[in-house]
Amino acid sequence: MTGPVALATLTTLAVQHVTTYRYTQPVELAQQRAVASPSSYPWQTVHAHSISIQPEPAHQHMRTDAFGNRVLHFMLDVLHEEMCLTASSLVTVLPRWEGFDAARSMPWEDAAQCLRFTVGQPFHRETEFVYASPNVALHPDLRAYALESFGPGVTVAAGAIDLMHRIHKDFAYRSETTEVHTPALEAFALRSGVCQDFAQVMIGCLRSLGLASRYVSGYLLTDPPPGEARLLGADASHAWAGVWCPLLGWIDLDPTNDVLADTRHVTLAIARDYSDIPLLHGVIVGGGEHEVDVQVSVVPQT
Repeated sequence: MTGPVALATLTTLAVQHVTTYRYTQPVELAQQRAVASPSSYPWQTVHAHSISIQPEPAHQHMRTDAFGNRVLHFMLDVLHEEMCLTASSLVTVLPRWEGFDAARSMPWEDAAQCLRFTVGQPFHRETEFVYASPNVALHPDLRAYALESFGPGVTVAAGAIDLMHRIHKDFAYRSETTEVHTPALEAFALRSGVCQDFAQVMIGCLRSLGLASRYVSGYLLTDPPPGEARLLGADASHAWAGVWCPLLGWIDLDPTNDVLADTRHVTLAIARDYSDIPLLHGVIVGGGEHEVDVQVSVVPQT
């Protein structure tokens, strides 16, 4: 096996994500969309989920977006200086990489060819993840960086794992250097950023080779320091990247932590890049300046 060894057993995790907006002036009206509800996948089962919003919305409805994510639309029509959204989930995550062999995936040149339009060739829906997206450009610099991992005949999985290792080594984790709307090419030039940037840089590298790569948002179970109790709110929202292998399907890789996404990773949503699935996005009337407080807890259930 090439790459990290998967955990041997499934893991059940209780996730709580609390986001609080505090405004300097009252908000009169708010129309919001929230991507805060995880879905079930072959590797993940959602047993329970709830969303609480204060003040209570006058109207709300859930829909499924083009990528299969659950999106909540809601309206607040009462004056408020604070808005709090609490999302709680109970999720079981299955091991995904037992028996995984990177050498069994297709050579990357052949995989890229599968995703190009050719008359008479079968259509792969993963093609939508080959093109540029709002935060991820296709660029010669990203391609050149990726090619250091993808030599002739290298398989998709082996090249992607090596690329993950290199991004983890070459990029510094610094929260102050980027913002949520920083494009991948800018983070690539800075060689720094946060998990969102690491993921989007990796996606840009893979797409610049003609490979299908997706953005995954979710949560990460982190370990407290030795001898210390787990603190509520000490875990994190997280993001990682996926690459599509025609023979193996999607392989999700976490360049921030240099591991394949497995039983410590809870998938929240999948899209082209962060701009498709911010936690909250909408329009408000009033509000002035605002500050945001986010607390995430991921607690193992025994």
